[in-house]
Amino acid sequence: SFILASIPGLEAAHFWMAILLCSMYILAVTGNCAVLFIVKTEPSLHAPMYFFLCMLAAIDLALSTSTVPRALSFYWFNTSEISFSACLVQMFLIHTLSAIESTILLAMAVDRYVAICHPLRHAAILTNAATAKIGLVAMARGVLFFLPLPLLLLPLPFCSSRVLSHSFCLHQDVMNLACANATPSVVYGLTAILLVMGLDAILICLSYVLILKAVLRLAAWKERLKVFSTCVAHICVVLVFYVPLIGLSVVHRFGKDLAPLVHIIMGNVYILVPAVLNPIIYGVRTKQIQRRILNLIHIYSD
Repeated sequence: SFILASIPGLEAAHFWMAILLCSMYILAVTGNCAVLFIVKTEPSLHAPMYFFLCMLAAIDLALSTSTVPRALSFYWFNTSEISFSACLVQMFLIHTLSAIESTILLAMAVDRYVAICHPLRHAAILTNAATAKIGLVAMARGVLFFLPLPLLLLPLPFCSSRVLSHSFCLHQDVMNLACANATPSVVYGLTAILLVMGLDAILICLSYVLILKAVLRLAAWKERLKVFSTCVAHICVVLVFYVPLIGLSVVHRFGKDLAPLVHIIMGNVYILVPAVLNPIIYGVRTKQIQRRILNLIHIYSD
């Protein structure tokens, strides 16, 4: 088994840390469930962009639920040990769901590119069937690329420290505790991340370069702002996903001497902040979602 990370000297504050974590988890669950409900019941939102948004909401629900309840159990009930098999399953879910989310963000960027650069072909290219197939491809891609990660760790012996850097299991973290040559696992893990998240980030940037070129061809500034404003929510969601991911990678690579608090905070930010902020970003930027939320609040307040 492994030992989940606690903050040295702040064990007495675990209860209040759990309250904060639980509050963010409740916000994430409430917000993402609201997005799923509103898109399902609002016919005007039955479009590829919002179907992709539903996929993001489902991924965020699965990702936060696979990590936060176990972390709350640790902080509230001091159950710091996690079995090797449970750790591998959690690690697989975290990396696979993150890969699926990255692919969906790329699909949303392509949707924006087609809608702006080829508006007359948008409905023909991104049909409901095509959107569903993209979701299935994203899922298969995540599973195929990240299933080998736990399999490569299975034969490795763990005979030194069993203390993790986070309150959940990550491949980089578990791999560092192995007391045998973990080079194949290191190489494959880095390759998988570069071929999935790295490639997706490059393609998202490329799609926005093409979008920007198309926008700049428009004569009026008002038209340019109006067209580009349809991308603002997606750009914010991309940043909310990739900035914590890059930050966590940098902390793992170069932050071995940093305080344990930094590792724990970066890990929780990576897991929870996208799940909390994504519904808020699209809620603020989408009038139909705003309207339905206000209607629901009005109904329940009456």
